[in-house]
Amino acid sequence: MEINIQNLVKQYGKNTVLNIPELTIGSGELVGLVGNNGAGKTTLMRLILDLIEATEGTIEVGGMRVTEDASWKQTTGSFIDGRFLIDFYTPEEYFGFIARVYGLSKDELEGRLETYQPLMHGEILGTRKYLRQFSEGNRQKIGIIGAMLVNPKVLILDEPFNYLDPSSQMTVAKLIRQINFQLGTTVIISSHNLNFVSEISSRILLLEKGVVIKDIINEDGSAAQELEEYFNTAE
Repeated sequence: MEINIQNLVKQYGKNTVLNIPELTIGSGELVGLVGNNGAGKTTLMRLILDLIEATEGTIEVGGMRVTEDASWKQTTGSFIDGRFLIDFYTPEEYFGFIARVYGLSKDELEGRLETYQPLMHGEILGTRKYLRQFSEGNRQKIGIIGAMLVNPKVLILDEPFNYLDPSSQMTVAKLIRQINFQLGTTVIISSHNLNFVSEISSRILLLEKGVVIKDIINEDGSAAQELEEYFNTAE
């Protein structure tokens, strides 16, 4: 699904935290958002998901204006932070809740969970623990799996590699690339991990103080050097 942004502005008081005159993310693109803290990456994601209200401008997902037509949510998976989880649920209850919301059968849910067994390492299902009792790393995994379970047409993940050990980071990167390639899912990820972003993204948007200052087509990791030079200079 294509995402179109026009004249998007987000202000808090007199402080403008995001200003994007025009941006199109094509259907099936895997886009990485990078930038230092406060660059506006999470704000942009929250606006796309209609979690916060824009000061000005419009966002359309698949031709649907996000503030006016909620049907796009049925084909969108996302995980921004731990507040997306339901802490008094077990993982089974949480995944079951997602399945009901998205209309997945029990068999579909069980089949799709099998895909994510390599990420769970036997530490999530069957533990009889509530989500609030898991480590930050496993909570991160549960949130990411929940977002991917629905086979979304749009997938939005904020800092998906946070809290994860190196092998789990590699597994998540593989799963992101897999869902993009196999299903044609439009993917937006933000991350401070430039190596993973450069490795898996087809396009990278570099934000600074709420503005997209670079829009880089990333062929075979070609953006890595340009990003490294920028952040070395920014320091």
